Amino acid sequence: MTLRRFLVWLLPVAIAATLALILVQRLRGPERRPIPDYWPTHGWRSTVPEEQGIDSGKLAEGLLAIRENHFNIHSLLIVRNGLVVLDAYFYPYDGKTVHELASVTKSIMTTLIGIAADQGKLKPDQPMLSFFPDLVIADRDSNKKRITVRHLASMCSGLDSVGLERDEGTLSDMRAAPDWVQFAIDRKAVHKPGRVFVYDSPGMHMLSAILQKATGMTAFEYARLNLFEPLGIHDVIWPTDPQGFTYGWGDVCMHPRDAAKFGYLWINNGVWEEKQIVSREWVESSVKPQIKTDGDDYYGYGWWVTVKDKLLDYSAVGRGGQYVKVIPYLDMVIVATGGGFDFDDIEPLITPALVDRNRPLPANPDAVAILSSVLKTLQEPPAPRPAPPLPKAAEEVSGKTFVFGPNPLQLKTLRLEFNNSAEAGMQITFSDDQPPRSGRIGLDAVYRMSPGKNNLPVGQRGYWADAYTFVLEYDEVANREAYVLRVRFEGKRVMIEARERSHEAVVSFEGRL
Repeated sequence: MTLRRFLVWLLPVAIAATLALILVQRLRGPERRPIPDYWPTHGWRSTVPEEQGIDSGKLAEGLLAIRENHFNIHSLLIVRNGLVVLDAYFYPYDGKTVHELASVTKSIMTTLIGIAADQGKLKPDQPMLSFFPDLVIADRDSNKKRITVRHLASMCSGLDSVGLERDEGTLSDMRAAPDWVQFAIDRKAVHKPGRVFVYDSPGMHMLSAILQKATGMTAFEYARLNLFEPLGIHDVIWPTDPQGFTYGWGDVCMHPRDAAKFGYLWINNGVWEEKQIVSREWVESSVKPQIKTDGDDYYGYGWWVTVKDKLLDYSAVGRGGQYVKVIPYLDMVIVATGGGFDFDDIEPLITPALVDRNRPLPANPDAVAILSSVLKTLQEPPAPRPAPPLPKAAEEVSGKTFVFGPNPLQLKTLRLEFNNSAEAGMQITFSDDQPPRSGRIGLDAVYRMSPGKNNLPVGQRGYWADAYTFVLEYDEVANREAYVLRVRFEGKRVMIEARERSHEAVVSFEGRL
């Protein structure tokens, strides 16, 4: 065979092989990532930012700007190429305890659904009603019968919900009901499933009940066995509803470094220590735009998906500033926690530090030292201010107990004690199952810390706004919520106006001696 005849024969063979290769790649999806040389199961490895193309000096400048702008951020963690390049904590959160992640829980909940589907415990296209054969369910129309697990996971079930309006009013209604799952499933189907996106926390809680029905384990128990333990996540708080179903929509608490493991699992296509924790198919589907939201992004299965300039990133997002952001094209996971801030506010202060996406920067030990110093500064409390003289009303109300009727904060009694020092005393009881709280209040602009919900620290500080109005800042820190209570005393009456930083509503109520 001559060389020319050989080349003529070889060309169509090469073309066919190339087309076959392209077809296989399309069927398999994106190229597989290189296997990491270590897994952070027992702890993350760290490196200086310059090793990952990040400028330590610009990072330090951004962190100081975040503090100077008084954004209510608690922590910021950046992982690049599997290595921690930033682990920052902002006073009053010190990172020593778990932190509530709010609706980041939804992404964890849908992950458990994916794992259960991989195990054959359920099917994503299985009807919602099939899991509750013994339940008497209202409004069993054709639309409700067509709602599937997949519809719930992608927030397009069509069940009646006000979404984010009225501060997630439908979620509040569910939590006020005696049986949360019954409330969630009894709602009317007002849209055909799969047609309309509505942010619906009760629908996510239905997934928790479905998982428990399918596996015989609570979502928390199932997560410990199939997700948390394999990733080396041990310190977790995850509450249950009155019927014993794990919250499907929110309130899971874990350390920011453990939350980063969850993002790292996704960036590695569901693989951890060479084991497929959740199928690659589910991972890819969960962060593929499943439905358009009413904003600029899309929703997958529990993940918010952004597509810009043909690049895709995705986030698990919780109220108040809880984020697990996964940016595959940068091989980056960012975890943030907070008590009421928006990531869009801090992003412009951080992104200038990302100088080179592909190569390390020259070593800069001076900038690294500055960054290290800034990280320590962020954790320091403000300098105490001289406590101003107390008004006459402070002496009149000191040591007296005010009693409240039904109110949104479930506040039953309040007792304040003033003794002309830089601290005041506080005792609070509640009408629900919350334990009583007592502690000190800093009158010098510095929080006094005491145990709160889940035995996590609470910070209290306050000041007199006028002769009869005391302002109490009650920051639950790792429990995310932070309240500002304006307490106005008028004889035997007390009037409270309360605002929580990450909620829309301001509530007002009264009490008496």
